[in-house]
Amino acid sequence: MKRIGDSELILNKDKSIFHLHLKKENIADDIILVGDPRRVKIVSDFFDKIIFTAENREFVTHTGLYNGKKITVISTGIGTDNIDIVVNELDAIVNIDLETRTIKEEHQTLNFIRIGTSGGLQSNIDVDSYLVSEKAIGFDGLLNFYKKRNSVSDLAFEDSFKQFTGWNNLLTSPYVVDASNNLLNRIGEGLRKGVTISAPGFYGPQGRELRLETRDKYLNNKIKDFEFNKLKITNYEMECSAIYGLSNMLGHNALTICVIIANRVNKEFSKDYHPVVKNLIKLVLDRLTK
Repeated sequence: MKRIGDSELILNKDKSIFHLHLKKENIADDIILVGDPRRVKIVSDFFDKIIFTAENREFVTHTGLYNGKKITVISTGIGTDNIDIVVNELDAIVNIDLETRTIKEEHQTLNFIRIGTSGGLQSNIDVDSYLVSEKAIGFDGLLNFYKKRNSVSDLAFEDSFKQFTGWNNLLTSPYVVDASNNLLNRIGEGLRKGVTISAPGFYGPQGRELRLETRDKYLNNKIKDFEFNKLKITNYEMECSAIYGLSNMLGHNALTICVIIANRVNKEFSKDYHPVVKNLIKLVLDRLTK
């Protein structure tokens, strides 16, 4: 079996994975992903017991027990570039033998649940509400670097979106990936569903203009009006598409649930979204462990 080279799969001296500083025994099968490193403690404060912690750069990990079940929470920082690190390294931990640097014959599936914050793109989406991403659109281009990209993407949705918006060929080609049906039914039951854009930035890529003009100042209006198979685009955030795309290609389950802290159409922002995020964390933990 082919051995993966030292420069491709980088390990630390203690044989933990390079960026995350984790080994297989340090993580659970159910992994909550949050952007903000400080939000890791907010999640783990709900645990009955914390059994492991690690920290390197923006990547903070707490593993513990909740309702008797092992759960891991990891901060990813902001952006799909960080998701490329986090998901690939977590997959490597469970599906590559780090001693022999060979891929294991038996595949292990992980469940990734992102809890985040987001901006709504439809006027009827209330600030401080929850939204589950049943599809994600990547404006970042990350998946386009991977050979299996088309096999996990909704190509008809992509083509329709590019045609409707008059997508500029200087921009990365968007990709569209579905959430895990398993997690969508298990965690997202009864919650509002939508289509989420992951942008490669907070300002220009999401249509904000401070001192720099955007290339297409009408893009957000086009996004708001776009519809495909009765699906409307509902919100912006910055990580979901890469989580869905990489998870689909690597054989894992993924779901994103966000608190809508702003409505871009109505120009509204939450007065205090932190209690709402805590309530969402409790909801996800309860549904993961019931």
